[in-house]
This record gives sequence, structure tokens and C-alpha cells, in this order.
Amino acid sequence: MKTFVTIIALLAALPLHAVEGKWTPQQVLQLDAAWLKKQGLQLPPSRLWDGDRGTGLLAATINTGGCSGGFISAEGLFITNHHCLFGVLQEHATPENDIITNGFLARTKETELRSRTLRITIPHRFTDVTKEVLAAVPNGASDAERHRAIARKQEELVAACEKQAARRCLVAAHDGGVQYVLQETIELSDIRLVYAPPRAVGEYGGEVDNWMWPRHTGDFAIGRVYGADGKPYHPEFFFPISTAGAKKDDFVMVLGYPGITYRSLTANEMAERHLYFTRRATLYREWIDLLEANARGNAAAEIAVADNVKTLANRQKNAEGQLAGFKRGDILGKRRAADDAVLAFAKKNEAHRGALAAYDELAAMAKEQSTSFDRDFLLTHINVLPASLGQMGPKSLIFAATIARAANARAAAENEREPLFAARTIGRVRERMEREQKNYYEPADKALLASFVKHAKELPEGQHIAALDSITNIDQLYASTKLLDVNERMKMFDETAEQLHARHDPLVELGFALAGELRALNEKRDRWDGAISRLRPEWRRAVIAHAGKPVAPDANSTLRVSFAHVQGYEPRDGVFYTPFTTLGGAVDKHTNEEPFDMPDALLAAAKGHEETPLDFLADADTTGGNSGSPVVNGKGELVGVNFDRVWENVANDFGYMPDVNRNISVDVRYLLWMLRNVDHATELLKELGTK
Repeated sequence: MKTFVTIIALLAALPLHAVEGKWTPQQVLQLDAAWLKKQGLQLPPSRLWDGDRGTGLLAATINTGGCSGGFISAEGLFITNHHCLFGVLQEHATPENDIITNGFLARTKETELRSRTLRITIPHRFTDVTKEVLAAVPNGASDAERHRAIARKQEELVAACEKQAARRCLVAAHDGGVQYVLQETIELSDIRLVYAPPRAVGEYGGEVDNWMWPRHTGDFAIGRVYGADGKPYHPEFFFPISTAGAKKDDFVMVLGYPGITYRSLTANEMAERHLYFTRRATLYREWIDLLEANARGNAAAEIAVADNVKTLANRQKNAEGQLAGFKRGDILGKRRAADDAVLAFAKKNEAHRGALAAYDELAAMAKEQSTSFDRDFLLTHINVLPASLGQMGPKSLIFAATIARAANARAAAENEREPLFAARTIGRVRERMEREQKNYYEPADKALLASFVKHAKELPEGQHIAALDSITNIDQLYASTKLLDVNERMKMFDETAEQLHARHDPLVELGFALAGELRALNEKRDRWDGAISRLRPEWRRAVIAHAGKPVAPDANSTLRVSFAHVQGYEPRDGVFYTPFTTLGGAVDKHTNEEPFDMPDALLAAAKGHEETPLDFLADADTTGGNSGSPVVNGKGELVGVNFDRVWENVANDFGYMPDVNRNISVDVRYLLWMLRNVDHATELLKELGTK
């Protein structure tokens, strides 16, 4: 009760605007209802989340695997960003029917386009399992043993949870292990594209405007979820569309699955992240240029590399924004000052003395990580992730290493496998190995491999990757392998290590060598992660105690809600940005050339509708993964779809900066205007209740 009363008292003193925090559903129930009402919430907090039932309006927020979305009809329609469903467009696009460029509208359910790999999850239940997870760590365990014990317990809990039909579960660690929460979701795999505007609308402004304001981008798309019976899914909750939209100073909530933030890191650890973004900004610029140069003028090739170019470009510009934000906001200086304040607090408080040693150990670990940073950074780009294969590295190496790791995993006991290659998840990797063929274009991939090998050979002495040093003739490597043929690759995926070795395929053999390198890297990271699970909670408890106010945990791709208000900001001296842009502003930007080349039909329809709102700003605390997040008003009605942050706010992943903390959303009124005036989507508008 004492903690709850403290939260009420502290929140009551906070201002209406600029409230830091990506709050978990459970934390929403701990917040003062009177304070939330003062902010502008017109619903009781229990309508947002019912802890007993494990559901509520927040459950209308879905995870699309890297992006967020929200149900907007009783018939399973959901809205997200154009760039979040870009992969589905690419999956069905051909040079003869280029729906990436032209857009797509299904006028009947029968013409909706099903994705082969896209899945969505719906939140169902959250259970605190901190005691169970920590009890699994043996006394005297090393950091590596600690990590493996925690991972095994997480896997056990997840496996038991997923014995239920259509369940996808996760044990999420908040702030490195302050709390472990078993998150149970309902997974649905029949996802179909209903509507996406032309690329010139969904990406209007391209990389020129990316992360910038003012913005005039129609970054929205609509899909439909179907159940196992092949009929439209009927969600318990959805967000009705507000035809009135939002206005300046209105209260809004951004609901979604923010990916990762770094505010719990110490200054020494943040310095390592600064190096990471420095390397990423340079390498991704090089890879973008290579992909575009090798695909230019070939329609099929441009489609094949489009998704990867788009992702790389977004991450590259994000990295530049992070670096600029580090400098502008003196992120490291402020973090060091904050660290010093907590250290001084811990010295005076017996209950938190352990934070002093934890801080020193975290600093020593950051120093150790720096000694092999560039080598580890390269290898990460051929590692397998849950939602994708690697971090945009050459697919030849990603395919090869993944095939080898899958074979090695099958030979191991189930409880010794890497989690992603466990029996319950390996099928997903198999699907991605097949799906990625759509993103494969050999000349471009050869160029990426040449770049990758060049950087590997430039590593300092003692950091070289032996398997890559042996590559001398890339053309011959590609010509002598069958791995890059999708049918052969899918056969290989199900083969044992002995069967694969018997093929004497040079790229497959390279994959086994790289699998060994990745195993060593992951073992090293196991030790680091074990240390973090031991040290971070000690440090964070001292940080929270010193703060004396509610602190939301770092983002970790789990369901969160941010409370905000629509407002502009001052990016620099003498300049103020208003919170809305209009269709007239988009027309003013039109140049007849990419990235400001509006479709003719839109230009014609815009006459007389110049005041139609397009995008708007709010001060919501968001990050990557909030792409596609529904933006709803105090009544729970949809007023927009989040898609970006402003340039000055990119580095908020490391520290909250209220003066420039602004997110960018596309206004729902722009979507409705497009459907009504350009696409004449009568049936879709009717289903949305906005004819």
C-alpha cells in the first residue's frame, strides 16, 4: 500500500505535459485514476486493462513482429504503417503488377492478399515469474551458468505455456532482471492485406524527410486477421475511428510494442552503444549504395532489394540521429552526472551499497566488450533473429550459417539447443529461409559479401575471422554452391550435419565454420548476459530508490502505453514547429520527382481539400517498434497511427528530453480522405463505420 500511495502522490505533482514513461499494463493499474483523468483519460483505467481477466482495451493492440498495430473493426481489420506491411506488398509484387508502386485495395474479402509468413499476436495474460526464474539459478553459479539456468527456466515456462493451442509466449526481463514476466499471447497466422496506398503516398518524402518535421507522409496500411476456421477474426476489443481526429493540446495514448531503449545503461555502457551507432551509420550507407547500384534499371531486382534497402536506410539514418542526439543532448555527460548522483546516494544508504560494486563490474564488462567490438559487430550481421535472418548481411553467409546451426541443433538434446532452434520454434526459421528468397538478388548479394569480407580482413591482428580470410574468389563460391537455390536450400534445412558435409558444398562448409564462430560469440554473450542479470537489478533498484518516483522499465518489445498531448516544439532558437501538417503542404512539396512525386489522382482530388490534416506531433515517449502503434484519444477512439520520431528526439532511447520529445503520427482523417476521395473504397469505409 505504501508504494501505491507514493505513486499517487508523486504523479499528482507532475505537469500535464511531458510525462516520461512507456508503462506496462500492470503499471497502468497502479497509476492514480484522478491523475489520468486530469491528463484527459475519459475511461476508467480498468477499461484499459483488467488484471484479473488479463485483457482490456490494450488487448486491441497487436504485435506484427517488429511493428505494432491495432484492431479497427469487429471483422478483424487492423491498421498499421505502410512500411510495416511493405513485406507483404513485396511478396505479391511483380514487374507486371507492381503493387509496391501503385498501391493495393481489396474491394472484396476474396481479393485480399494472404501473407505466407506474417503472424500477429494479441496480448492475453501477464504473470510475474520472478521468483521461479531466480530460484532456478544454482548457488555458486558462474555468470555463464547463471545465464543458461535462467534461459532454461524461461524456455520451460514458455514451452509449458505454448502447449495451449494458438499460443505464443515469452518471459520478458524488465531492466535486466528486476522483474521477469511470463507474457501469454494468442497467435494468428492467416493475415491478409486489404489496403495500402501507392508508395509515393506511403513513403512521401522518402529518406529526405525520414525522422524530420514537418512531415506529409501517408504511412498507413490496413490488413485483416482470419481465424483458424478461415473466417474473419472477431476481436473482443477494437478502436472505433474518430472522424473528428485530434486537435492541439488533446490528450492521446500511444499503445504498442516499443523495441529497445537504453536508459537503464550506465555511462560506460552507453559509450559502447555510441561506438555501435558510429559503425552502423558508416557500414549501412555503404551497403545501401551497393544494393541500389547493383539493382538499378532492373525492375525485378529493384523489387528484390527494396525491403532490405528500406530497412537499412531507416536504420542508417537512425544511427546518424542517435549520434547527433548524443552530441546535442550531452547524453554521456548527463548520464555520468546521473550515475554519480546514484553512487553518492548508494554510499549513504546501507540497503543499496551493493550498487557500488555492481557499477564497477558493469564498467569492467563494458571495457572487455570494447576489445573485440568490431569483430563481434560484423558477426552479428549473419546471426539469426526471431523475426528475420540476420541484420541485413549477405544472404549467402546468413543462409549458410543458419543451415549449419539448424543441423547442429537437431543433434543436441532439446534442453541444450539454442532457443531459436528449439523444436517449437525452428519451423519459423525454416519459413524465413524460404521467404528470404524473395529478397535475394545475386549480383547485389555478391557485392555485400565482398564488402563483408573486406571489412573482416581489415580487422586488427588477433581479431580475424579465419573462415572469411580464406575467401578469394566470390564468383566461384556462388557458382559452386546449391544453397542459393531455394528448393535445394529447403532440402538442406532438414538434413543432418553428416548429410550436409557429404554434399561437399563449399558455401555449406563455410557455414559450419561460421556457425562455430557464432557459437563462440554467443557463449561470450551468455557470460555477459549472466553478469547483467546479476548486476543490473542491484543498480536499477538504487536508481529507482534515488529517483523517488515511478520509473517505467526500458522498452523490450512488450506491450506498453505512453500518455501524451498533441503539441509542437522548438527545435532550435527562433524556430517553432506547429503540431499539424496539411494536404496543401504536401502539394506544395510536390516536384514531379522522387521522393516528392504525388500520384496524379491524389493531386487532382486535393483541389479544394488543402486543409485536410495529414500528420501531427505529440509528446509521447516512443521508440522503434512503436511503428504502427494506434494513437487513441481519451475515449479509446483511433485518431492516428504513430510512425516516427522527430530528428531532435532520435536519441531519446538513451535519455528523456521533454523539450524535443515528439513522435509523429499520420492523422486518421488523411486515411479516410484517401479512401473516400481517391480510392472510392465504399465497402471498406462502411466497415469502418465512416461512410
